[in-house]
Amino acid sequence: MATEAKLRQLADKGCPVYYFYSSERYLVRQAIAAITRILTADSDEDATVLDGAAPEIEQLIMAAGTISFFGTRRVVVLPEIDPAAYSDKDLEELNSTLSSLENAVVVLGSVFELERSKLKTGKRAQKLIAQCKALGYTEELAKPKPFELKMMMIDRAKEQKTTLPDGAAAALLERCGEDPFLLENEVDKLCALSGYQTVTAAMVAEMGTVSLEADVFEMIRMITAKNATGACKKLQTLLRLQQEPIAITAAMIGSYVDLYRVKLGAAKRKNYSTVFKDFGYKGSDYRLKRSAETASHYTLGQIENCMQVLLELDQSLKSQPTDDQILLETALCRLAMAGSGR
Repeated sequence: MATEAKLRQLADKGCPVYYFYSSERYLVRQAIAAITRILTADSDEDATVLDGAAPEIEQLIMAAGTISFFGTRRVVVLPEIDPAAYSDKDLEELNSTLSSLENAVVVLGSVFELERSKLKTGKRAQKLIAQCKALGYTEELAKPKPFELKMMMIDRAKEQKTTLPDGAAAALLERCGEDPFLLENEVDKLCALSGYQTVTAAMVAEMGTVSLEADVFEMIRMITAKNATGACKKLQTLLRLQQEPIAITAAMIGSYVDLYRVKLGAAKRKNYSTVFKDFGYKGSDYRLKRSAETASHYTLGQIENCMQVLLELDQSLKSQPTDDQILLETALCRLAMAGSGR
């Protein structure tokens, strides 16, 4: 995202239109809040917010055309506009309104889906982007990389006079995934837990929001390290938390499929990023990066043996009267053996 200094410079030059768009709602919200704060800093009036995917053009015209009592330009915010929700005629009218602003500054934000790591913008979105770019400032906000999310968490903890070490931040990222909203909430919770002193990895493990995928992947890393006992303890914890055996098995299958794909890619001299694109994964490739590190400890044949164990586990859970925990623990021990080639 543009720095605050850059946004302030644009505001000082009288930029009339700002358009921020991304696959991440958090980033759009953050950017809109930043520029709105700058634009309204010298005014006693709040910004006029027009919510919804397709605010009526008449509302925009009325809000933008109203003269401020304080002699400043009125700030109008459309925080979640979806260009595809407008007809071609209404979109033309929207673009025309933006090009004839005299007494207002308009801030727009959109969230688009990702398709093969690129924003899925249709023709109408592209028209609006082109118009806003011609009139003012546009920015596509890239999904933050894992190291950027870690810095975001560390900085948020600092704002609360709390230390979040790099290791604890990494553990939180692995456990909760890459949703910035969730990570912010988790940091706030852990800062309070630490008494606003230092957040430890142990606190993250004990109090962090449970992510089944993260816990299952940790279990698989224990199996890879020939620590079947530790893997069984982790399994018991998941079962105590009332995670369904079928869901645990599905997450394990998903993790081993990731290992298999990156191992196949490595055999063809393709890194995990290429595998990520070729198989149409969504979001960040951080998950496959971790899978590639784990897959390096296996041969392709060993991973195939592990997947056969999981296939049999899935069939047993759905057909046998044997206790689910026994079936799962047996499968974990078999996975440890299959991964070692015995």
